[in-house]
Amino acid sequence: MKIDDARALIAGAVPRRASVWADLGAGDGTFTQALARLLEPGSRIYAVDRDRAALAALENSRLHGVAVIAVEADLTRGVVLPGVVPATLDGVLIANTLHFLSQPAALLTQVKDWLRPGGRLVIIEYDGRRPSRWVPYPLPSTALPELLTRAGFAAPTITATRPSRYGGTLYVAVAERA
Repeated sequence: MKIDDARALIAGAVPRRASVWADLGAGDGTFTQALARLLEPGSRIYAVDRDRAALAALENSRLHGVAVIAVEADLTRGVVLPGVVPATLDGVLIANTLHFLSQPAALLTQVKDWLRPGGRLVIIEYDGRRPSRWVPYPLPSTALPELLTRAGFAAPTITATRPSRYGGTLYVAVAERA
């Protein structure tokens, strides 16, 4: 996906103001860069991925006046964001990542703890996919309400969908910390 396409996909889920976000499973930074284009200058994004090489281009960069802090971490083993204490993040973006986790509840509970009251969780995932090597644990949008409310979020809202070139549909869901 191109950065402009990613920006358009998440535009309805991200408030345009200076804020602090984390992008979990950032990879090479497509959605990190899209998020940076939506946030006001002075914002900060923690780009988290276990692949050091993928993060290299993002490390200590400024995108559109937004500071990006690269954090190498495995999402299945807990994540420490430098300088982040509970209830301080304005938002967390998890794009095309939860389908790699057999038990996403632990990560979602940690995300809830990072978010300030009313903070936003934005999830991009595939709908209508069967398990495969590339999507081992599909997360259909119909499974989100129970998963997210059990983790401490309000019921999610789907803000966008688009056909995936890999089959099925991509959806964007937003849920606020309850």
